Amino acid sequence: MYQRVFNILLVNFITYLIFSIAAVCHVSAPSTRQYLFDFTKTDDVDNWQEQSDTVRSVGMSKAVFVIHRNTEFRRAIFFALLNPQPNGAGFAGIRALGMYNLTGCTKLQLYCRSQGQFNGFKVVLRHKGLNDEPNYSFEQYFQAPKDEFAIRELPFSEFKAYYRGKRVINNETLDISQVTSIGIQMYGGVYQPIKQKGPATLELDWIRAE
Repeated sequence: MYQRVFNILLVNFITYLIFSIAAVCHVSAPSTRQYLFDFTKTDDVDNWQEQSDTVRSVGMSKAVFVIHRNTEFRRAIFFALLNPQPNGAGFAGIRALGMYNLTGCTKLQLYCRSQGQFNGFKVVLRHKGLNDEPNYSFEQYFQAPKDEFAIRELPFSEFKAYYRGKRVINNETLDISQVTSIGIQMYGGVYQPIKQKGPATLELDWIRAE
């Protein structure tokens, strides 16, 4: 009988230890989530630069990035007016320069919604300080949710190299430990099956890596 009681106590003690260790590991496990921009709090848009097709003589598009707030909420709004060429060439965008080490993260997340006729956007990343042409960028297209806010997830593995909107076949991948430019664009669709033009908005609460 004593042996049976001892065995029961031993099993209970081992079970307690297992759950205790699991709880400690869960609490102490480091999080890779990084809020790059939280527009609901203190992050502003003063350091964001316009990146639209007016850098070329034929460009006629415009982008604006502003903070919108009242007593109930605070967020950023990306306004775009896209005037593409007949073949769809054109873009309206904004970007922020910095140094972002996203090691350990697997995806970029945007909490957003769009309004307007079109809701096709892309995120443009650059790395290692190669922030301008003739260097290529790493891009990923996405459809923003309409009406209701939702999270759009962009895996880092799906960012591909582009040059002036055209896919580039190369062996280099995005170095997420040295991201130095984060941008958002409304695209015209010169190399895409869907062509876009006119006004559009993208409301953003935050951008984070996870």
